Amino acid sequence: MSLLEYNEVTPRKYIIHEKEPYEVIDAHIFRMQQRKPQNKTKIKNLLTGRVVEVTFHQSDKVEEAEIDTKEAKFLYTNRGEYWFCDPNDPSKRFEIPEEVLGMQAKFLKSNTVYDVKLFGERIFGVKLEPTVDLKVVEAPPGIKGDSARSGGKQIVFEGGLVVTAPLFVNVGDIVRINTDTGEYRERAN
Repeated sequence: MSLLEYNEVTPRKYIIHEKEPYEVIDAHIFRMQQRKPQNKTKIKNLLTGRVVEVTFHQSDKVEEAEIDTKEAKFLYTNRGEYWFCDPNDPSKRFEIPEEVLGMQAKFLKSNTVYDVKLFGERIFGVKLEPTVDLKVVEAPPGIKGDSARSGGKQIVFEGGLVVTAPLFVNVGDIVRINTDTGEYRERAN
C-alpha cells in the first residue's frame, strides 16, 4: 500500500482513515495567513456510508486503500435485494443489499455485466459508467403551449428512478442520465 501526501488526497481517491476505507468526495487545499497549508476534505466511509469532514496537514501521510474489482452480471431485484452472478457461471449467485448500493441501485439494468468494488472480501458498490441510457416508463403528457413556464416534469424510468426532465420527453423515449448526480442529460438516439 502506498502513502499519499496531504495534497494528493483528491476527489475519487480511496484512502484508509481510522483503519477503515473511505472515498474522498471533496478536497480543498488552503492556507490561512502565516500558517502552513491544509487540505480540508469530505470523505465517505465505504462500508457504512457515513460522511465526515477531515483536515489533513502538511506533515500528514495517508494510506491509500487497495480496492479490487470483479466482474458480475446483474440478474434481478427482489424486495431490496439485488442479485448478481459470475458472468461465466450463473450458478454462483450472490446478493448485495440495497443499503450497500444506495443510489447506484436505480441505474442497474438486468443482464448487464458490471465491475463490483471490493475492499478485502467485502462488497461496497458497483462501478458505473458516467452516464446510463434508461427507458421512460411513466411521463405526464406534454401540453401544447406549456413551454412558457420553461419547467420540467417528473418522469419514471425502468428500475424506479424518478428524475425531472424537459416537457418534450415522452413514454418510451430512451434518455441519458448522469450517474453521479442522477440528473437528466439528454435524449439518446
